[in-house]
Amino acid sequence: MSSKRIFLSPPSVDQRERELLLEAFDSNWIAPLGPCVDAFEKGLAIQCHRKSCAALSSGTSAIHLALTLLGCDHEDVVLTQSFTFCGTVNPVVYCGSTPVFIDSEVGTWNMCPKALERAIKRLRKSGKRIKAIIPVHLYGMPANMDAIMHIAAVHEIPIIEDAAEALGATFSGQACGSFGNFSVLSFNGNKIITTSGGGALLSNDSDLIDRARWLASQARDDAPHYEHSAIGYNYRLSNLSAAVGLGQLEALGHKVAKRRQIHQSYREFFKNYRFVGFQEAPDPRYDSNRWLTCITIDSDQMDDICPKEIMIALEEDHIETRPLWKPMHLQPVFRDCDFESTGVSQDLFQRGICLPSGSGMDLAAQERIFESLEKILR
Repeated sequence: MSSKRIFLSPPSVDQRERELLLEAFDSNWIAPLGPCVDAFEKGLAIQCHRKSCAALSSGTSAIHLALTLLGCDHEDVVLTQSFTFCGTVNPVVYCGSTPVFIDSEVGTWNMCPKALERAIKRLRKSGKRIKAIIPVHLYGMPANMDAIMHIAAVHEIPIIEDAAEALGATFSGQACGSFGNFSVLSFNGNKIITTSGGGALLSNDSDLIDRARWLASQARDDAPHYEHSAIGYNYRLSNLSAAVGLGQLEALGHKVAKRRQIHQSYREFFKNYRFVGFQEAPDPRYDSNRWLTCITIDSDQMDDICPKEIMIALEEDHIETRPLWKPMHLQPVFRDCDFESTGVSQDLFQRGICLPSGSGMDLAAQERIFESLEKILR
C-alpha cells in the first residue's frame, strides 16, 4: 500500500487560479476590495440565481450578518439543524439569541419538517419569539425545502439557508443558495470550491446585502474621517482570495461532476455489502453535489466491526476519514439548549463515516481506497 496520504477533501486548484491570483497581485489590488471581489460576487449571484451577493471572510460570518440584519437579540430563539457543523449555530449565540435544535429526517439526514412544525407550535404556545429558521444542506444533499419553506411561510418566520456544503446542488431544479430570505455559502479549504477561507451572503434584497457589506467593513459611514454610527465587523473577503475563487467558480461544473462520479464509484464498490448505507435522495427533486460521500454501518448485520475500527484501519493505510458531524445538541457547550428529537442524528453520528471525496482524486487513489476497504471488510 502506498505511503502517500489520501485526504478527505483537499483543495483542487489549477493553472487558471494561479493566473488570476498573479494578475490580482501584479495589479496591487490585495486589499479586501477590488475588481476580483466584484466579479466573484456577480458570478456567485448568477450561479445561485440571486439578485445580490456579499463576499465575506467565512460562512460563519455570513450567518452572523444575516441574523444581525434580521435584528436577532437576547429575547429571540432561532431554530437550527442539530446535525451540522458549529459554524451554523455559533452566530446565534454571537447575537445573544438562543438556539433551538431540530433533529434530522431519515434519508437526507437534514432538518425534519415534522419536527420543525412541532417545535414551532410548542415554542409559540410558550410565548417564545422565533426570529429565524436555519436549515442545512448536509454534505451537499438538499433539505426538503418545499416543506420547510411552506412551514416558514405559514408561521411567517424568515429562513437563512445554510448552503455552505451545497454549491452546485439543486432542489426541484432550483439552485441551492437561492432559497429563503438569505442564503449562505462557504469557501473553506475543504469545500467544493475554495478561496482558502471565505464565504458569501446572498439575497434578493439588494438593500440588505448593501448593508451587509457596510457592516462587514467596520460599518464606516460616508465621511472623510472614520465615522461610525453602528458596531461593525471585519468580515470582507480579500481581492486575492476572490481571484482564486473566480478560477474555482469557472470549474464548478467539472468539480460537481467529479464528486458525483466518485460517489457512484463508492456505491458500485459497496453494492454487495448490505450492511453499508448511504445518504439517500428521497425522490428526483433532490440533486446533491455529493460534496462528501458518507456511509453508515448497520451493526446488526455486521457484529464484528464498527465505524471506528474501519476508520482506524484506513488511517493505518494513510487514508483520511472522519466521523459524521456530532449533533449540536450533544455538544457540551449546547447541553442546556432545547431539542426537538427524532432520534436520527445521534444514530447517524454513531454509525457514520465520511470517505475521501476530493475533486482531484484520481483512479489510482480510488483503487487504493477500495483495496484497503476490501481488506478490512472481508
